[in-house]
Amino acid sequence: MISIVIPIFNEADTLPTLYDRLTASAPLWNDTYEVLLVDDGSSDQSFHLMKKFADHNSRFQAIKLSRNFGHQAAVAAGMRYATGDAVIIMDGDLQDPPEEILRLLEKWREGYDVVYAIRTNRKENWLKRTAYASFYRLLSAISDVDIPLDSGDFCLMARKVVAVLNQELPENIRFVRGLRAYVGFKQIGLRYERAERAIGTTKYTLGKLVKLALDGIFGFTYLPLRLATYLGFLIAFPSFVVGLFFILHRIFNFPVLGRYATETPGLATLAVGIYFLSGIMLMMIGILGEYIGRIYIEVKRRPPYVVEQIYKANDHSPLVGLC
Repeated sequence: MISIVIPIFNEADTLPTLYDRLTASAPLWNDTYEVLLVDDGSSDQSFHLMKKFADHNSRFQAIKLSRNFGHQAAVAAGMRYATGDAVIIMDGDLQDPPEEILRLLEKWREGYDVVYAIRTNRKENWLKRTAYASFYRLLSAISDVDIPLDSGDFCLMARKVVAVLNQELPENIRFVRGLRAYVGFKQIGLRYERAERAIGTTKYTLGKLVKLALDGIFGFTYLPLRLATYLGFLIAFPSFVVGLFFILHRIFNFPVLGRYATETPGLATLAVGIYFLSGIMLMMIGILGEYIGRIYIEVKRRPPYVVEQIYKANDHSPLVGLC
């Protein structure tokens, strides 16, 4: 049994093509499968189309969240209701080609518990490609967990891995590709060419991308907190050297350097130093705020998503509940 979890947000134009390509690829898998389409608060006709798919094909079911909770929360909702021995996570914009699912399944059948896809030849503009590449390399360099470079959420996870993510890691702020690496098990990466978006424009705005990046950084490393110590030493050392110079000059009255010490009023230097140290302190307070804010969210234990309705063949009754 294979479960395919696909978060959907305003993808009405793409859904028919997604359905066609999934059903065309399915005979190659040689396994029973289910497709869980998770509507993350769409405002277009996405959920209406998802219900039509469920009416036409009993392997499809639609999970409607009560509002837009975000991509990672929608993925978590799909994983919660997936029943397959293998669970595949993919995006609904067809940048993760359904035809690549067969390659993931082949590695799973070889005995791997996690098969993650590594993106190559991205079709975004150069600025976005550079930003993505820089983020993954920064995260890899500072993270306490070995998160594979250029790997997104497109992956296959065995049932035991999904069970650990659902039951043992009930985090509200989720970074699935990091949690996937954290749990371990036998993992392998597969390279694939990330396709262009089939239709329309991306729903991942710059703000959402920045939030995802911050969730990854603050969720898997303490290095930003340690920056206070490192910057403290970095600033203290030259300050100590300059202070030592003035003390020695006061004692020995250096003839060459004394002119600069006596004639320079020092107002500009003092102002620059104050603003520099103030900026450093504000930056560190902001970093502390990021961690404290995440602690605040976690200790409240609010659910990361709320399910409004689950729609599948012969079972169309609304279901309202928490994760």
